[in-house]
Amino acid sequence: MASSLSHITVSEIGIPVKAVNWVRLHPGRGPDGSASLLASMGQNNGGLFVIDIDLRTGHCRQFNAPAKEQQYPTGSFRSPATGILYIGAHTDGHLLRYDPSHPERGLEDLGVIDGDQAIFPTGITEAPDGGIWIGAYPGCTFTRFDPATGEFRRLGSLDPEDKYLYPLAGTDGSLAALTKVVHPHLVTVNPATGEFRAVGPRVTNPEDKAQSVQFFKGLDGRLYLDTHEGKFRVNGLDLEPVTYLPPAMPGMHATYKHAYQEVLPMPDGLIAAWEDGDEGAGIFKTLRLTSTSPNVAPHMLNLDWQGGGSNIFMLHLGPDGCIYGSSFLPEHLLRYNPQSGELVNLGRCSLSLGEAYTMGNFSDGTMAIASYSHSRISLYDPRKPYRFGTEADANPRDIGRLDEIGIRPAGMAIVPPLTKVDGTVVPEKMWIASLPDYGLWGGTLAWLDPKTGEHGSHRHLVQDCSPFSLLWLPELQLLLVGLSTEGGTGTQIKAKHGAFVLWDPAEDAPVYIGAFGLEDLPSIQALSPAGPGRVYAQLSHSRFAANTMGARHIRPRIALLDIPTRQVVSEVSLPEDYGIMSDQAQFCIFPGPDAVYGRTEQVLYRLKPGTCETELVHRLPDGEGFEATGPWIGRTFYYGSRWHLRSLTLPD
Repeated sequence: MASSLSHITVSEIGIPVKAVNWVRLHPGRGPDGSASLLASMGQNNGGLFVIDIDLRTGHCRQFNAPAKEQQYPTGSFRSPATGILYIGAHTDGHLLRYDPSHPERGLEDLGVIDGDQAIFPTGITEAPDGGIWIGAYPGCTFTRFDPATGEFRRLGSLDPEDKYLYPLAGTDGSLAALTKVVHPHLVTVNPATGEFRAVGPRVTNPEDKAQSVQFFKGLDGRLYLDTHEGKFRVNGLDLEPVTYLPPAMPGMHATYKHAYQEVLPMPDGLIAAWEDGDEGAGIFKTLRLTSTSPNVAPHMLNLDWQGGGSNIFMLHLGPDGCIYGSSFLPEHLLRYNPQSGELVNLGRCSLSLGEAYTMGNFSDGTMAIASYSHSRISLYDPRKPYRFGTEADANPRDIGRLDEIGIRPAGMAIVPPLTKVDGTVVPEKMWIASLPDYGLWGGTLAWLDPKTGEHGSHRHLVQDCSPFSLLWLPELQLLLVGLSTEGGTGTQIKAKHGAFVLWDPAEDAPVYIGAFGLEDLPSIQALSPAGPGRVYAQLSHSRFAANTMGARHIRPRIALLDIPTRQVVSEVSLPEDYGIMSDQAQFCIFPGPDAVYGRTEQVLYRLKPGTCETELVHRLPDGEGFEATGPWIGRTFYYGSRWHLRSLTLPD
């Protein structure tokens, strides 16, 4: 491996989490007419898979996706007519099929749904003629698959602004889809001609809670729209007002839900629900089986599916000297003890079950964990027994959101007690920088007093920008905030430039907003201390923003800032051969044992102190990456490479 240093040692520690995501149960009728239960599950190592569950023993016939890129079953639908399960796979946007009557075929790849405009299938529905219709992100595209011929018919985008599309087909032949998330509204479609039109009320302001559009399939098989302007039924390409809305059909027939309601009885009256799923530990190994018959007692069924590994999203050095981290979809808290070598999946640490974006240590030895979605905060004391919950004695304890806007908590800083000019002591606080919710612009800078629960939040420090990176500057008693141009997922960037904010936590107010003289400032992805009064900043757009939000693809730049004078000391673009940034760019520069270090997806480099000159330290081979930045302990750097926890040790 290419490196500027000889004798670097790379060590494999292990795969800490083997969990699953996008889990859905698919009850139905088997080939012989008996009760049948399938489940679709996503994972990183080995790809998504389907399990065909033996309802007597819990044994699972497991069928993994044909391609490793097919990791997330973001769209799934089991046909009530045929019992066949269709899956729209992210990240490659292929349509997959599992037919319980032909298990020998496994999980079949039926082909590309609609190229790069359909890499994230959002919903699947079946028309009365047997056609399978798929909505997808980021193109808001609509595609028909014909099971009889194997052919795709692509209608393209149904909306020029929104990116997400959630379709439903009625038993009367009506076909419609709901767009999300900027201005949600309904689009009706003529399945024969492909003609489509936007109809009915729309949400003009996603922050106005009085505006809503809910689209579902009723018990009568017809399609309905419940809105702030009235109730409607779909009739061909038109809407007709109604005074009564029937209940939604059980199952995946309400586009405002992301999972089956899991109340559908199978032919023998059994009803399956997860005992340890989203509402529990997030493990998905135990089913609770109840029955519509009073003579059948409820019982548990233990499943034997095998996971391959979940990507590591972030890593953090805890107050006890252990390394903590979060897996990615689902969010499980991992712990590695460098002294004993113990590596353990502690389990759920937040109601979010997305991923922990950042963590911090309070002076009393407790930890703060900030999680996607909704920037939820959990408090954890490593010295006490682990029991996740929301109760006062839970550990970790999920205490909820700090505001109603933040969703991705990209940055965290713990600020010690401060004394105001009037002598008032401001207690130790945690500060969080968050991107905004889906369809919104302008993220939040929020704070929490962990002792009292008191909290506050600020938005639009710069219009339509989002706080992203945070760094406490003890010598100046100020908090440096790096702003991103990103809005919430599903939006296009409005802000032309990022910015820096110097925030006085004692007065809870800004003392400087600007660019420190930097030209054409993109988002500020990461900050690192570089000596008293000096800070390194990485300036770039995230790969996600460039691919989906209209940001320019630019080379990442490193700037050395002198904060007291508001001056730029030096600035340089990273060399082309360092490659691209990983998606978790908020941790891409960080203090090391002898200098500030940085990373791209495959390169670890070092910054010459006092300059922006870089030296390549280590390059990973193809197929590996520095996806999660961990701490340095001595001369050993810990990092996550996909689902692996690894370490890299520099020579003495």
